[in-house]
Amino acid sequence: MSNGLALLSIFVLSVFVGFEVVAKVSTTLHTPLMSGANAIHGIILVGAISVASNATSTLSTALSIAAIILATINMVGGFVVTDRMLEMFKGKKKEVK
Repeated sequence: MSNGLALLSIFVLSVFVGFEVVAKVSTTLHTPLMSGANAIHGIILVGAISVASNATSTLSTALSIAAIILATINMVGGFVVTDRMLEMFKGKKKEVK
């Protein structure tokens, strides 16, 4: 099996496993799962920055910059969604007279 085919197989299997794992999560666990996913996206962002610092060609530089932008959008969006979800669990504010 060639290296590229092995990597593609790992990717496809991880997509299926990831989908099955997330699909089986109950609704009460989605907020903690999102928080954990945000931490993983932070690690991905650091990895993308590391790859960008070692880029040697124009193509690799462009792809690494695109990875940085997409990882940043994904991470910030995850924190926004998590914040909104946590706001739903707070009680209504009482009016001060």
